[in-house]
Amino acid sequence: MISSVLIIYTGGTIGMKEDPTDGTLKPFDFSQIKEEVPELNKFAVRLDSYTFDPLIDSSDVEPSLWVSLAELIHDRYDDYDGFVILHGTDTMAYSASTLSFMLEGLAKPVVFTGSQLPIGVPRTDGKENLISAVEIAAAKDETGHARVPEVCIFFDSKLLRGNRSTKFSAEAFNAFASPNCPPLAQAGINIRYNSDLIRKPVYWDAQLRVQSHLDTRVSILKVHPGMTPQVMRSIVTDPGTRAVILETYGSGNALSKDWFIDILKEACEGGKIILNVTQCQSGTVNMDLYATGASLKQAGVLSGGDITTEAALGKLFCLLGRTEDNKRVKTLLEKDLCGELSK
Repeated sequence: MISSVLIIYTGGTIGMKEDPTDGTLKPFDFSQIKEEVPELNKFAVRLDSYTFDPLIDSSDVEPSLWVSLAELIHDRYDDYDGFVILHGTDTMAYSASTLSFMLEGLAKPVVFTGSQLPIGVPRTDGKENLISAVEIAAAKDETGHARVPEVCIFFDSKLLRGNRSTKFSAEAFNAFASPNCPPLAQAGINIRYNSDLIRKPVYWDAQLRVQSHLDTRVSILKVHPGMTPQVMRSIVTDPGTRAVILETYGSGNALSKDWFIDILKEACEGGKIILNVTQCQSGTVNMDLYATGASLKQAGVLSGGDITTEAALGKLFCLLGRTEDNKRVKTLLEKDLCGELSK
């Protein structure tokens, strides 16, 4: 029995083609995808497509898109062996990260991809990204199960775990990186899967559940030289905020000034969730290493380990959407739920 894959086009550069009459870039008809990318005819895969209307520029992505994507996958889950989501690159890591938490019990591939150049131009990276993403989404192991039953990003020959990915370059074809987690697969002459790293579901036949309620009362505060108490207080203690992602230096360090620690302590004692995430591309938060980190820990700040900012945001949105109990959220934040943290 041949595999079946649903291609979902949300918007973005990959779906654009030059209009021969006026030279402008316009989205092409994905129902004719095999005409645009004839290499797909060589796969024994049934391909269908779904195009969002209106299309969404990735810089305009909102949580409502994630809910629509998750519900679409849920509704079509029994009809397909895998899903490929074509998405603009700017917020792709945010979307892939959040969907990894929203799709509970996932046992099929959900592969995000896109391109730096439109698929209709000669030097496009879009064709290779799309072809490999489809092959991975359709791939099964010797038992008939999906090779990669995870939410992933495929870009420039690498398959990355979605909630470990971040956009690395605005111009290079290798636009995404996963500094704290090796690729799940690499595409060369053959696609080599890192089977020991790929997560498998507890139950292959479990029903897919969608966490569709997202609580977005989360702010991101990047620690920087010259930060003022007024700015920090307005963000950290705002009554409309339940959680703050605090992007700190190095291994979780920040200002040692009394006012800084006092504001954090006040917020934590008031029930706020403050999650410490490093600004560095690679590495992990360790608040026991230096005195400044230890003072954050004493104030009630939680360690984000080696989680990315994108994954921290998606994880908080989902956990806050599950419960109003911030103590419960704090407990789950420090646990690895779907591969977002190193053990």
